[in-house]
Amino acid sequence: MQLINVLIVDDHALIREGIRKTLSLEQRIHVLGEAANGQQAIKMCLNQHPDIVLLDINLPDITGLEVCKVIKKESPNTGIIALTIHDQEEYILEMIRSGVAAYLLKEISPDQLIDTILQVAEGKSFISPSLTAKIFNQINRLSTTRSFGQRPYGLTDRELDVLTLLANGDSNKIIAQKLFISEKTVKNHLTNIFHKLNVTDRTQAALLAIKEKIVHI
Repeated sequence: MQLINVLIVDDHALIREGIRKTLSLEQRIHVLGEAANGQQAIKMCLNQHPDIVLLDINLPDITGLEVCKVIKKESPNTGIIALTIHDQEEYILEMIRSGVAAYLLKEISPDQLIDTILQVAEGKSFISPSLTAKIFNQINRLSTTRSFGQRPYGLTDRELDVLTLLANGDSNKIIAQKLFISEKTVKNHLTNIFHKLNVTDRTQAALLAIKEKIVHI
């Protein structure tokens, strides 16, 4: 069994200890270390190469956003999970743009935290269900465009149309109405899109589309 090495980054010792105890419940997870500030987190990450970084946004020296950017630049294979109290749309989108694989609120259950780490270790993305509406609302307020000269992930033009509307927060019914196709056809397109993007649901597809700039916001 290959262990998932995790670095915990939070400036509160009590929170770090609580997370460490939670993660000790899962035998596939190994806590590689703890960091109390951003500079320490970057140094430990570059020296120890954790699989996953649990990252608080509020740090005493530099922001979690800056830490995320540096780590993803220097160690792109490291999965970063934002673990924070902030549920504002701007925080979520900025962290997604910077490369986080998951965005969690500190109110989540221990089981959900462990499950998210396991998912991210497999290359998947996740966002707390309570935040899904917020991020879609924010995306709705922003203009979405795409480059017609590119076909990322082998997506067809129609699949790109569907993905753009999905990332815009539209339901299958609305997508069907806008594209003048049936809801069944929309579902077929989504199946193909999920397969090509290697994701399992709408939220993961939307997050990947934003991160990879398939959809520009």
